Amino acid sequence: MSTARVFVAGSFNVDHVWRVATLPVAGATLGGDYAFGPGGKGFNQAIAARRAGADTRFVCALGDDPAAQLARTLCANDGIDLQATIAQVPTGTAGIYVDAAGRNCIVIGSGANAALQADAVARSLQGIGTGDVVLAQLESPLDTVAQALQTGRAAGAIAMLNPAPANAAIDRAMLGRVDILTPNETEFSALLVRHVGERIDADLVSGIDQQRLHALCRELVPDGTVIITLGSSGCFVSHADATLRGDTQACYRISAESAQVVDTTGAGDAFNGALAASLAQLPDAAFIEHVRFANRYAAHSTEQAGAALAMPYLAAL
Repeated sequence: MSTARVFVAGSFNVDHVWRVATLPVAGATLGGDYAFGPGGKGFNQAIAARRAGADTRFVCALGDDPAAQLARTLCANDGIDLQATIAQVPTGTAGIYVDAAGRNCIVIGSGANAALQADAVARSLQGIGTGDVVLAQLESPLDTVAQALQTGRAAGAIAMLNPAPANAAIDRAMLGRVDILTPNETEFSALLVRHVGERIDADLVSGIDQQRLHALCRELVPDGTVIITLGSSGCFVSHADATLRGDTQACYRISAESAQVVDTTGAGDAFNGALAASLAQLPDAAFIEHVRFANRYAAHSTEQAGAALAMPYLAAL
């Protein structure tokens, strides 16, 4: 087992969650069950990476408030190395609605997450090296995300970007810093419009012919790997021909794992954190084995309600 680490740079939120029969529509007033807990794509992915077995550092910005203390306590409980700067605004928050089928919609208040600075991330990533994985998302300022990827790549680490949320306008320069890109259907569709000039409805992505999908991925990240997570349709992997990462095929699909779905909130984060953990711990494994593990881990995460705290421990798999 490798001693490589996962470095996650990103967001921490306090999630306010309402479970409702149907998702809200304009003008509706609904009754539901309320709960709150930790979240944020960065924190979710850091928890997933740690519970999947990897030595994990989480780099973020927090407010000077009780929510920040919650982050410190939870990181300490799970053995995550927390590197947090303190901002003069509240810790980030999110409002989440989950319906009876486990579908969700989310509204985010960035708060301190928008104050995470590039120089702070560069300092917090000191010590990163070959074999490590740096994982970022798009709930932080884009120059900060770019710095995280650039710092990791310059040190010989794997630079991994989860391009979520889909409305973040990342540019070609950032895509050029990425070794592994992990969009879902909505994010992939948005990236195609912006960078390829092709408009494909997100609901149709999973049905695209494999070779066509591979060609579109190659246009987005010519020299890297793209994994499109497709929910109940599993996922699609596309490699550059020169970088198969131990695989025998440049592109392939993996079916979804079966699960008794309770809540899909955080499933994508579970996939990303688990993938990063597997890459760090088993560097000699074929890439398909890392993806299979992440796929299985994400499926298990949907069997409990919540986001960060629904991430399963390795023993549960």
